[in-house]
Amino acid sequence: MRWLAVLFVLIGAPAMALECRVETFEGVDYSICEVDLTQDDLRLFHANAAGEVFGGFTALGDDLAAQGLKLTFATNGGMYHPDRSPVGYYLENGVEKRRLITSAGPGNFGLLPNGVFCFGNGRAAVIETLAFRDLAPECTYATQSGPMLVIDGALHPKFSAESTSRFVRNGVGVRPDGTTAVFAISERGVTFHAFARLFRDVLGTPNALFIDGNVSRLFAEPLSRNDGGFAIGPIIGTVSAAD
Repeated sequence: MRWLAVLFVLIGAPAMALECRVETFEGVDYSICEVDLTQDDLRLFHANAAGEVFGGFTALGDDLAAQGLKLTFATNGGMYHPDRSPVGYYLENGVEKRRLITSAGPGNFGLLPNGVFCFGNGRAAVIETLAFRDLAPECTYATQSGPMLVIDGALHPKFSAESTSRFVRNGVGVRPDGTTAVFAISERGVTFHAFARLFRDVLGTPNALFIDGNVSRLFAEPLSRNDGGFAIGPIIGTVSAAD
């Protein structure tokens, strides 16, 4: 029987539904944040108005503070090149910054099928890349990454329960109602197979997408957590009015 322990920490601001907790699945702790798109202001961030890449949560937080806002949750918003520009499709506030990549390629991103996390107007979806191309859904924000973790309730076909490749991993899944996005980051190395099962069997997301590996970072106000470290590329996060 799976051992499951949950520690709930709720954010107190009444205007937000953001919920973060630490959950243990098969002996590994995960930090999990659930975002309600109908109440929480979820966005993608990459650079400030001068074109300077944020690279981390402190610089982003300072930029938001100047706008009378504060960061309440944030994590990696997709894979990035050495110059920290996005890998694959990237849409920020309705502006396309990088085109969709549909071909296979090296690394995790190119392990097809990969997918796109699309959100805006109170809804979100994780969509396999070719389906995203064909459907052309309306998104306010979107980021492409890979591989897909869960596809219509099935694990990625190339994941193996016998794998010994374990890394810190973070990803996002969307609940069937289309209004709740669930983000998770492992606190130590896990296999793709285990990480995908977390999303499908525990978090209840029939479609989920891997975001990144050992470079994974988390800012979670409800958990009093603010990861530092070397600079990252795109950031996804929620904002609220400053206190």
